[in-house]
Amino acid sequence: MTELLVVIVSALAVIAAATVVGPRLGIASPLVLVAIGVGASFLPVFGSVHIEAEWVLEGVLPPLLYSSAVAMPAMNFRREFGAIGGLSVLLVVASALVLGVFFMLVVPGLGFAWGVALGAIVSPTDAVATSIIKQMAVSKRVVALLDGESLLNDATALVVLGTATAASFSFFAASGTFVYSVVVATVIGWAVGRLNLMIRKPVTDATVNTVISFTVPFVASIPATALGASGLVAAVVAGIVTGVRAPRDLSARNRLSDSQNWRTVELVLEGAVFLTMGVQIKGIVTDVRDDHGGVGTAVLIAAGALVLTVLVRAAYVGPLLGVLAWRSRVSLSHQPRIREFQEKLSTPEGKRETLDRMSSRGRQVSERDLEHFHLRIVRGIATTEYFLREPLGPREGVVVVWAGMRGAVTVAAAQTLKEGATPHRSVLVLIAFGVAAMSLLVQGGTIGPLLRLIASRAAEPAAEPPEDEQARIFELMRVATDAIPRPPETDQDRMASRSYRLDVLAAQRAALLDARDNGTFDAEVLERALANLDASQIAIEMRG
Repeated sequence: MTELLVVIVSALAVIAAATVVGPRLGIASPLVLVAIGVGASFLPVFGSVHIEAEWVLEGVLPPLLYSSAVAMPAMNFRREFGAIGGLSVLLVVASALVLGVFFMLVVPGLGFAWGVALGAIVSPTDAVATSIIKQMAVSKRVVALLDGESLLNDATALVVLGTATAASFSFFAASGTFVYSVVVATVIGWAVGRLNLMIRKPVTDATVNTVISFTVPFVASIPATALGASGLVAAVVAGIVTGVRAPRDLSARNRLSDSQNWRTVELVLEGAVFLTMGVQIKGIVTDVRDDHGGVGTAVLIAAGALVLTVLVRAAYVGPLLGVLAWRSRVSLSHQPRIREFQEKLSTPEGKRETLDRMSSRGRQVSERDLEHFHLRIVRGIATTEYFLREPLGPREGVVVVWAGMRGAVTVAAAQTLKEGATPHRSVLVLIAFGVAAMSLLVQGGTIGPLLRLIASRAAEPAAEPPEDEQARIFELMRVATDAIPRPPETDQDRMASRSYRLDVLAAQRAALLDARDNGTFDAEVLERALANLDASQIAIEMRG
C-alpha cells in the first residue's frame, strides 16, 4: 500500500511539473509525460505494469470526453457537423480498409480481417492527443473539426474492430450495428443530460452539485455499454446537452465550481493516460522479443502505418475542404435574397404580407411557424458570416491533417485483442503502441513549428474587428437591461436593489444565450461576456 501511495503521489507531482515546465521548454506537456513514462518503465517497480483496457475505455475516456463536450461551443459543432460526421465515419472506415491491406501484406499470416481490425485500432484520432492543438493559435473551425472528430470517431472504430474480429462478416449487419450503437447511445446520452440538469438545478451547494456531475459520464456510458451501444458517444451527448443547457438551469456559482473541478480532473486523467502509455512500452517490447526475437520489423511497420494514415487523411481532407468552400460560395450567393426576406419578416407588415401570400397559395402557416422560419434564417445568415470570417484554406487543411494524432483509444483498443484468439497478438499490440507513440512524438512535436512555418490564419486580422462585436454585445445587454423595470427611487431597500441587479443579470444572460443559440456572435467573445456576468452575480450573492 505504501508503494502504491508513493507511485500515485509521484505521478501527480510529475503531471503538475510537466504541465508547468513543458511549455517553458517549448514542448507540449503530453510529450514530456510520455518520455518520463518510458524512462520510468526501466525501474524495477514498473517492470510488469499492465493496464487493463477496460479501465481506459470505460473508466478514463467517458469523463474526459464528457468534459470536452461540455466545454465545446455547441453552435460551432452544429455548423461543422456534416464535415465532422464524414471524418468520424467515412475516414475511419476508409483508413481501416487501406491499412488492412497494408498489414495483410507486411505481417506474414495475418489475413485481411485481422489487418482491418488493426487498421480500425490505429485509425481514430484521440481527444486527449488533440488537446495539444488547443494550446496553439489555430482557426476556430480547425479546433471544432478536430474536437468533434475525436469525440465521435471512437464509436466507428470500435464497431469496425468488433465486426472484423467476428466469426462472420455481413455489411448490412455491420451497418445495423453501427446505427444501433449510435442511436441508442444518443438517446441515452440525451436523457441522462436532461435528467442531470433536472436533479442538479435545485441543489444549491456547489460542492454537492459538482460531485453529482462526476457521476454523469458514467451514468450515461454504463447503460449504453450494457445495451451494446457506444458508451463513449453516450457520454459525449450527455456532455453536449449539459454544456448547452447548464447556463440556463444551473447557478453561476455551481457552474464555476464545475469548471474548476473538471479542469483538475482533465489534467490528472490526461496526464495519467500519457504516463501509462510510456510505462507500458517496455513490457510490450519484452513480450515481442520473447515471442518473435526482435522488434525492429514491428517498429518499421508502425512507422509505415503512421505514414499511410497521414496520406489517407490528406487524400480525404483535400476534397472535403473543396466541398466546404463550394458550400460557402453557394451560401454567399444566396445572401442578398435571404437578407431581404429577413428584413421583411422583421416588421409586422412584412409578417402579415408573408402570411397572406402563403394563404393565397393554399399553405396554412401560423405566426409561430413564421417565427421558427425567421429564426432559421437568422441562424443561416450567422453561419454564412462565420464561414466567411473563418475560411478553411490550404493552411488550415495542413493543420487538420497533421493534428490528427493517435493516443489513448488506440492503446486501449489494442489491448482488447484476446490472448490465444489473435494471431501475432504481441506484435499487433506493439504496432498499435508504436503508431500512437510516434504520432504523439512526430506530429505532436512538430505541430508548433509547422504552425509558425505556414503562418496560421489566426495571426491575421479578423474580418470583423473585435471592438465592433463587443459593442454589439454591449448594445444587446443594454436592451435587455432596459426591459427590466427599475425599483422606485423612493425605495431605498437594499434587498430590492439587490434583487433588481440580479434580475438585470438574468435578463442579460438570457439575451446572450439566445444570441449564442442563433450563432450571431463569436463563441469566445460570447463566452467571456457570460463569464463576466457570472462573476458579477457571484460577487452580488456573496455580498448579500
